[in-house]
Amino acid sequence: MITRRRRTIGALLAAAVLALTTLPATTATAAENYVPISGAGSSWSSVAIQQWAVNVQQYGMKVRYASTGSSDGRNQFKAGTVDFAVSEIPYGIKDGGVTDDPPTVGYAYMPVVAGGTSFMYNLSSGGKQITNLRLSGPVLAGVFTGKITSWDDPAIKADNPGLELPKRPVVPVVRSDGSGSTAQFTTWLSKKYPSEWNAYCKQAGRPLPCGVTSNYPTVPGKGFIAQPNSQGVSGYVAQKANVGTITYVEYSYALKTGYPVAKVLNKAGYYVEPTASNVAVGLLGAKINQDKRSSSYLTQVLDGVYDNADARTYPLSSYSYMVIPTTTDASLTPAKGKTLAAFDYYFLCEGQQQAEVLGYSPLPINLVQAGLDQVRRIPGAVAKNIDIRKCNNPTFSADGTNTLAAKAPQPPACDKLGAAQCTVGTGGAKATETPTQTRPGSSEDGGAAAASGSADSGKGTTATSGGSSADQGASGSGGEALSGAGGSGGSGVAANTVGNGSPVQCDADSGVCQNVAALPVSVDPLNGWSPRQTLMLVAVAALLALVLLPPFIGVLVSRRRVRK
Repeated sequence: MITRRRRTIGALLAAAVLALTTLPATTATAAENYVPISGAGSSWSSVAIQQWAVNVQQYGMKVRYASTGSSDGRNQFKAGTVDFAVSEIPYGIKDGGVTDDPPTVGYAYMPVVAGGTSFMYNLSSGGKQITNLRLSGPVLAGVFTGKITSWDDPAIKADNPGLELPKRPVVPVVRSDGSGSTAQFTTWLSKKYPSEWNAYCKQAGRPLPCGVTSNYPTVPGKGFIAQPNSQGVSGYVAQKANVGTITYVEYSYALKTGYPVAKVLNKAGYYVEPTASNVAVGLLGAKINQDKRSSSYLTQVLDGVYDNADARTYPLSSYSYMVIPTTTDASLTPAKGKTLAAFDYYFLCEGQQQAEVLGYSPLPINLVQAGLDQVRRIPGAVAKNIDIRKCNNPTFSADGTNTLAAKAPQPPACDKLGAAQCTVGTGGAKATETPTQTRPGSSEDGGAAAASGSADSGKGTTATSGGSSADQGASGSGGEALSGAGGSGGSGVAANTVGNGSPVQCDADSGVCQNVAALPVSVDPLNGWSPRQTLMLVAVAALLALVLLPPFIGVLVSRRRVRK
């Protein structure tokens, strides 16, 4: 009997050893089911895309994204050199007399994230940085068409009655590459200030009417500086020596570099910055193509955003889109489609929780649902039935309204046209105040003191005015944050912690470190020992103890009986 027990114990030990040796291999094999994929395009969206690509490494996905500009991303997708593209504008737009033809393979658009195109600047007066600049639409049009050339121009002074503005040249910094940011900005210029825009384009030798363009025209002698991608324009402005510069760039880059953005005058007569709530309110005026038969399904028309009469609106709010394949070809295989679909499921649900902290806006529920439906069209996609209510998106509500927009705070009195502006900084320079001067006896006295906070301060109020109603087929949200991640062409980010243990993201390009709401998982489960493997080891050890201890105790008892 003892021999039989020993054989049984030996067999159990052999089985346990076999189980332990195959555990890591089993885990690795499961993770390797995702093949690597690559994408290219929008630098406007790249901070979010790069962060999400880091986050999904914990699931065994490898997503490479090159921040090369929207035009290049669309061209690479059309040529079949990448598996997906990200862009702020669709195919088919006529730019400089040339039409951007769509791909010959099947494709579709899917919303990625929302945000605000901001005007980041580097300006000081009397040796002190100005962080609370305000600019109206006509002034922005004048600056970026070369009509306003000095910071002490009367038109800029009219927007900033409380500031001492320096007599210093205005240096507009524009994109040198084909850019979705440029397309969004020039769409606004062509719709709101067509005469100024056409006059400038004529000087640059562009055919008229100028309209939207992805390539910003420059005129020799105007003093414009051209730089590639969002990292390039924001990095140029952020250099301490480049005082007097101003650029158009996604809000997240101002937060990442620590520089302020101009508050922009909206239809209601308030100067606002592109915070999450202000962009959310603005995008209530967007019209979304709801025709599923259209090749432009889910793309946006922003005229209603530009003229949204709600006082909380940021007028240059918009969405970006992923161009996804709907057919296979030489480059896209079903295996790649499986990875792309899994990545899309992640950022449409979990990833939107991080949108605001990264400097963007979480998508509203109607666009998330439409996006989830689009994922099913990707060849190789493993369809998932996601309970959208569990995505914890801050825009979602039980009745379908945009919670982020509904609770957006009203702007303070010091942000109203004609009042001396709020002293608090904006964008990445919120902690730096700029004192203002008021005219004795004027209505502005006390205005800044009464509400020296930004539009984020104060309690939320219910959205009751302005903008278009939900029945226009639109809704939206915006982007405000503490940190950026990623860099040009996939430069990495480093995760650290500060003294209180909160996570920090450090940009590899600029070295700027900022707090983030969620620490991305940077350990690849294919390498090293994971917590899952530890739990499985403990479970096997418990099973062995349960099986081996009773016979062992029985042997000891039998030996004692024999001795007696």
